[in-house]
Order: sequence, then structure tokens, then C-alpha cells
Amino acid sequence: MSSVQSQPVSSGLTRAAMFLVVRVNEGEASRDAVREFCADASAFKRAVGFRDTTAQLSCIIGFGSDAWDRLFGAPRPKELHPFREIRGVHHAVSTPGDILFHIRASRMDMCFELATQIIDRLGDAVSIVDEVHGFKYFDDRDLLGFVDGTENPEGNAATEATLIGQEDAAFAGGSYVIVQKYLHDLAKWNAVPVETQEKFIGRAKLSDIEQKDSEKASYAHNVLTNIVDENGVQQQILRDNMPFGDIGKGEFGTYFIGYAKSPSTTEKMLENMFVGSPPGNYDRLLDFSRAVTGTLFFVPTSTFLDDVGADGAAS
Repeated sequence: MSSVQSQPVSSGLTRAAMFLVVRVNEGEASRDAVREFCADASAFKRAVGFRDTTAQLSCIIGFGSDAWDRLFGAPRPKELHPFREIRGVHHAVSTPGDILFHIRASRMDMCFELATQIIDRLGDAVSIVDEVHGFKYFDDRDLLGFVDGTENPEGNAATEATLIGQEDAAFAGGSYVIVQKYLHDLAKWNAVPVETQEKFIGRAKLSDIEQKDSEKASYAHNVLTNIVDENGVQQQILRDNMPFGDIGKGEFGTYFIGYAKSPSTTEKMLENMFVGSPPGNYDRLLDFSRAVTGTLFFVPTSTFLDDVGADGAAS
């Protein structure tokens, strides 16, 4: 592990972000172009980031299951698979995507410049299937008015939650990430009394103080997303959710992005939310927020990307 450099999945939250999901176009030329870009990705980030070294610019690159096979072949990460749709009280859709670029900085212009340079370099090799520009909203709140990400692990706990260890030694230092774009019905949400909203979330809206366990509703968001293993140990993920909006289209939402060393933790959270725990006891937030995308990616180490050649093999 000491010689392997991970991508910065557990770095601090930033004020701006861009999320690009692209499809790798058919043909060997497209695959070669993507593989060649992998080796140059860190140089692109350094070149743009040097314009303002205080802007915390970073770019995390993840690959979908089908894309991994096309680009890199065997071996493959043990838990990489297409996002599995969930049909419960509400529907978590599965949508296509070969590569995720998660670009973060304290300034949107830095995110925009790096995204532009990446897509210019890849050219006809890829097609953008989803693009979201996220922003921090006041004191880290989502557009529903609640602070988002309060329970994120920090420091060593964040590393432990997000990075693969010896359970998949060939890909140690890598991570998995699930993304979903949620659209909110804000008019419907804002018509709900604050006290009821707080029951849905399990927190006070203004102060962000968590409700006592004895006061929480069984369907509270923070109850259903609290995952413990068979030994009673909490299984955590790292969220870097961002609000986004398009006033002209009347679209207001949250881009959910969750990193974890195993996708099963995030998948269990989503199952609890959409199906319910027990079934039927679902997350009431989903009465107001609709998932319109859902994709799972594997995030290899920076070392892996740096070593990718045109033949797809990492030396």
C-alpha cells in the first residue's frame, strides 16, 4: 500500500463541483484515446490547478462495470457491477455511464476549466450523458433546507470507510462510488410543517442537532441510512452531495455521491430508503425527491491510472 497513491476520495468538501458522466464511444480508437488519457489525467489536473494553488482543485475518475471490461479487462475489482435498480415503494433507476469525472474546487471556474480541457482532449472518444454543476448552499445545506453530510467520517475513519484494503489486494487503495441525481418537488416540500420535515430527517432544521433516538421516527432518513454489521459495528460511507438547480427548467435537486470501500454498504442504505426497513417503512423524503439517475463506478488508484498504457494494461 505504501507505494500506491489513492485518488483523493476523502479530501475535504469544497464550495463547487462538477459531475460529468460520459459514455465511451464504439471503436478501438475511442478505447485507445481513453486509455491514453488515463496516463495524462494527473498532468491535466496539475496544469489547471497551478493557476490557483489555493483552490483545492481535484478530479476523481471512476469506471463503470462494462467500461472496465472494455478498457482494462482482467483482473477486475471484485465488487464492480452495474448499478442494480430498486423497485420498492419508490423506484431507484439504473442509468448507463462508463466514466465519472468528479471535479471539485473552491471556485467553479477551476472546475469548468478542467472539465473543458478533459472533454477537449477526449474529443470524439466519448459522449456526455449527464452533466451537473453543483454548489454549496449557505452553511452546507441542501435545497430542502437541511445540513447535508453532518455524519461524514473524518481523518482515519474516512480512509477506513472509503479505501479498499487486503480484501481485494489487487485493487487496494481503490474505492467504489454510487451517484444518483434527485429532483425535488420544493413546492410540495415547503408546504409540509417544519416539525414534520424534522421527523422525516431525524434532525432539527435550524440547529442541525440530531433528535434523540427515543424521539426519532422509524422512517427517519438518518435511521434508515444507519447501517451496522453483524457485530454491531457501524458501516460508513463518505458523501459529497451537492445542490444543483436550473430555474428556467424548474429543476431543483441534490446530486448524491457516496464513496465506500464496498458498494454493498451504500446499496443497503438505498434498499432501506426505497423498499423500507422493514419493507414498507420507507424514507419519506422520497415522497418529495425522485431519483432520475443511478450508476456505480470503481475508482482505481492514481498509480493505476498513471501506469495505464494504450493496450489498457497497468504496468
